[in-house]
Amino acid sequence: MATEVSSPHLNLAVQKAIGRANRAQSPSAQSIRRWALGALRGDADVTVRLVGAPEGRTLNRDYRGKDYATNVLTFVYGEGEVLPQGEADAPLAGDLVLCVPVVVREAAEQGKPLEARFAHLVVHGMLHLQGYDHEVADEAEEMEALETQILATLGYPNPYA
Repeated sequence: MATEVSSPHLNLAVQKAIGRANRAQSPSAQSIRRWALGALRGDADVTVRLVGAPEGRTLNRDYRGKDYATNVLTFVYGEGEVLPQGEADAPLAGDLVLCVPVVVREAAEQGKPLEARFAHLVVHGMLHLQGYDHEVADEAEEMEALETQILATLGYPNPYA
């Protein structure tokens, strides 16, 4: 008898804290869910917040010490917490913040479809939530290979090509 493997459960909230022009260029909640699930390996509670340049810059400055708006920021909650003995693992929890005008500009500069750029950054952020990083070369290679594989599964080209 085969055992059924259940797919991860994603409790997703999408916040659009952007003006009308940026809203028209932002992805749908349904697309964000599909991209996030493509990268998810376990249950998670995630909020994706789409922001304009002022909020993106403030968050990047306040949390990373870099005074400019960046494409995606990842905030992991409960990292390093020790659960009481016998308590089941809590779902992964965190926020992804996507700065819409930065993503739009990067897609244009790189000659890539906007949807593909958003998909890449959601996958990238979801991998960060799950502990992947790219600060050292070996980790960067692993993360980029995984991003490329996930995006191919979702129907998008290699974002690093």
